[in-house]
Amino acid sequence: MPPDETVRSMVLWFPDWPVTALAREGAIDPSAPVAVFERNEVVACSASARADGVRRGQRRRDAQARCPRLTVIPADAMRDHRVFAPAVARIEERAPGVQIVRAGLCVLKARGPARYYGGELEAAIVLLESLSDLGIETARAGIADGPFTAEQAARAGTRPDDPVRVVPSGAAADFLAPLPVALLDDASLGGGPEFTGLLARLGVQTLGEFAALEADRVRERFGERGIRLHALAGGRDPRLVDPRTPPPELHREVAFEPPLEIADQVAFGMRVAADEFIAKLGAIDLVCTELRVELTGDRGERSERVWLHPGSFDAPAIVDRVRWQLGEDAEGLRSGVSVVRISPEAVDAASHHAPAIFGAGPEERVHHALSRVQAMLGHRGVLTPVIGGGRWLAERQVLVPWGDRVVLKKERSRPWPGSLPDPLPASVFAKPPVVDVLSSMGGPVAVDERGRVLAHPAQLIEGGRRRAIEQWAGPWPISERGWDAARARRAHRFQVVDADGVAWLLVCEDGGWTAEARYD
Repeated sequence: MPPDETVRSMVLWFPDWPVTALAREGAIDPSAPVAVFERNEVVACSASARADGVRRGQRRRDAQARCPRLTVIPADAMRDHRVFAPAVARIEERAPGVQIVRAGLCVLKARGPARYYGGELEAAIVLLESLSDLGIETARAGIADGPFTAEQAARAGTRPDDPVRVVPSGAAADFLAPLPVALLDDASLGGGPEFTGLLARLGVQTLGEFAALEADRVRERFGERGIRLHALAGGRDPRLVDPRTPPPELHREVAFEPPLEIADQVAFGMRVAADEFIAKLGAIDLVCTELRVELTGDRGERSERVWLHPGSFDAPAIVDRVRWQLGEDAEGLRSGVSVVRISPEAVDAASHHAPAIFGAGPEERVHHALSRVQAMLGHRGVLTPVIGGGRWLAERQVLVPWGDRVVLKKERSRPWPGSLPDPLPASVFAKPPVVDVLSSMGGPVAVDERGRVLAHPAQLIEGGRRRAIEQWAGPWPISERGWDAARARRAHRFQVVDADGVAWLLVCEDGGWTAEARYD
């Protein structure tokens, strides 16, 4: 094809797809004011938020000032693509050869569908109706010479009763001429804010004005990038539609009729599906490292979870995860299980998980031993320790089931005023024992409201044994949740060394003493 010849293209655009994806997953109320943010800027918003003045590209502060009840949600490209995949699959059922530009925007050649359905307009209507069957009513279609012009046509057709905009062949330049030059401010096109900003300072405000410039002058000032954008502004889009290769169907789904209520029965029914799942991955030299298990109850309730594996999943490990999910989410599934779906969330090359010629040594043996024990005892039968964040030593000890992703409620990297610096004690008491700290006169040692020690610690009574305190340091205050009277906590830490040379970490709180840890 000559480089200047454009391809008749059809673009399907889904306005504010990140918000639509959230609504389709049930994470938000679509009628509520919601905005999705990336790098502190609005990338999508709901209709009610837009009615209050929220716009794409606004800073978070400005958006919340216009809509104080705005729900702020961070962008998640994986979620957007995951929810977009069924829509693309539905389009490919009617017209194969879809290129995904990004989640919420796809393009395909218009010639084939137009011939099959009797015209470009008719083909677009068929595709939009097929999406409507999925519950997607907001899609728009644009047909023009080249993907760039077709995308602008789709964005221009914003009327719900007229969602298709067709730009006749050869009329791309006239259609683009009145549009603002800021449309070239797209990294995928090769433009950028500095490029469009420079054009605006030169007095070029529309695509038509930019296209009217001499190509040689554009090349002298902007180079080859400017020439490419100059061609787009004039309706000459040499880019080809690069259709994706649909991924193989790797998921497996098992329906139970009648629904099963016993976890062992469901697990037994998944054995053949798990073997087929692993065989499909093995046929294309892949292994599953993250597994998504979706359970659907007879009454429509759902349980969905992503499971990890220290190595890669085999069929028995998949069956175990289904059984464990049934046991841990008994409240979520209040009726019998009617459908179980397993799908790979993340895959890896099988060569990366092949055993070494002489084995992997102790690591492989440890992995097999722990996985076997976990299979016998259950998901939380084997736990591994992880250090988390917090002010108290006990809450920094987090136990994670073997193979699970570490998700910390309290991040270790955050500042924790009052937390204990290194070196940390070796023995941390899960339930701190109550102790008594006495002065040389035999009276209890206390700390006043200003953090002053009212008497020097001289004796420690722990477990009925009296220990003389040789050295001590402190107090170091800890203050938590001062804004919440029910959960507020204020205490003071001390380090003491007894006559036997044993160092203790003590806590004075509300006039009482406990031993938080011991330095062994």
